[in-house]
Amino acid sequence: MSAEAPGLGEIGEDRLLGGRLRLLQPVKGHRAGSDAVLLAAAVPELGEGSLADFGAGVGTIGLAVALRQPALDVVLVECDPELAALAARNAGLNGLEERVRTVVCAIGERGGGLAHQGLTTASMAWIAMNPPFFEAGEVRASPVANRRVAHVAGQSLGDWLKEARRVLKPGGGVSIIHRAEALGAVLAGLETGFGGVEIRPVHGQAERPAIRVIVSARLGSKKPAALLPALVLNGGDGRFTAFSEALHRGEALLA
Repeated sequence: MSAEAPGLGEIGEDRLLGGRLRLLQPVKGHRAGSDAVLLAAAVPELGEGSLADFGAGVGTIGLAVALRQPALDVVLVECDPELAALAARNAGLNGLEERVRTVVCAIGERGGGLAHQGLTTASMAWIAMNPPFFEAGEVRASPVANRRVAHVAGQSLGDWLKEARRVLKPGGGVSIIHRAEALGAVLAGLETGFGGVEIRPVHGQAERPAIRVIVSARLGSKKPAALLPALVLNGGDGRFTAFSEALHRGEALLA
């Protein structure tokens, strides 16, 4: 399948999680990959309730969680209208349109943008967020619009976590994937309101420094922080390890 979206260029169809998740996404620019798959695998089993996917893009994380948790409702929050439209199409493509809805809104938007979209105070059981990795001015922004929005923040991580605190139910939680270098900023943002922080380093190869961290925390928890076993994606031959392959096929979880 291939088509055009005015602001996104050519749109193609890909399959993730061993072919179970169908995704329409731009052929060029920012594309769903390992970060989204790993974060989805880190969201715990929630039973009934609602999950919000902040910065959803084409919906990869929220849809992946919805596929494995059939009683869960999901809200995909995306600021780019064309990406949000693709996310809504992807919900239908995967037969999830009755449990997944998409809203067009910037996280931290003044005037209560998310509240006006139905994400009211204390309404969500969990939030997954794959925020832009860089603040404005930290890196040279990509000329490709959807890549630029995905990589360079319009709002700070603190804004995203403030919004998470507002919409989470007591005892609800958040899962975040970020650059390993940003761990300090993530932990600082979680100091207000969150506890039970769990940190999982993600390494491309065992002998190299971590390239990502997956951090989860619960609102109001008094549990101490925990450093979880590291996830190593690739073996010495550059191929996925057996566990990494299972995660990417949707046959294993990190939660």
